[in-house]
Amino acid sequence: MAQIFRPSADTYARLIMIAVIVGGVALVLLGPTAGWSNFQSRVGWGVEQPVPFSHKHHVAGLGLDCRFCHATVETSAHADFPSTHVCMTCHSQIWTGAEMLAPVRQSLASGEPLQWNRVAKLPDYVYFNHSIHIARGVACVECHGRVDTMPLLARAHPFEMRFCLDCHRNPASRVGPRDQVTRMTPLVWDDATHRRFALAAAKRYHLDPNRLDKCDICHR
Repeated sequence: MAQIFRPSADTYARLIMIAVIVGGVALVLLGPTAGWSNFQSRVGWGVEQPVPFSHKHHVAGLGLDCRFCHATVETSAHADFPSTHVCMTCHSQIWTGAEMLAPVRQSLASGEPLQWNRVAKLPDYVYFNHSIHIARGVACVECHGRVDTMPLLARAHPFEMRFCLDCHRNPASRVGPRDQVTRMTPLVWDDATHRRFALAAAKRYHLDPNRLDKCDICHR
């Protein structure tokens, strides 16, 4: 009688079964950790942009204020992206022929805005208002990190519900002077001064943690 399977077939079958079992166990044990990884949160991941804009150069090197480019951050829910005309305020005078700035010049000539890609993107079901946070003295660095050290902007924090709730449940500790919201380096003040300021800010702005962690604050 002709032999259908080779002698090694039994060995291969055992190896496949072992691989399936080990893979299943690994998936059960390691699967939940994917939600904690940078792959899921995108922390530290850069996003490709039409122009390789360096926050490190413009903020730390040139000393530009965040609001020079993100002009609506104090008056709107959205920080908004800089228009081509904002970029050309400087680049019509300097680096006028730089190859990397060709998309900016083309945008100006055609009237088509640059399509910047969001780094700090929240899900559509989350409501976030930049202006109210700025008005309360929450510094840009609290959410966006030290952008003055980023040649290519990357997400600094996992924009998950627990990140927002940690702040909303202890809001006074995150606020500072309103004229320092774009400051990148930490404010230099002692604990007692910070505590007095935080208590005064909580009273002035009616920062009630019992209200700020209600679902309808962010989900509307």
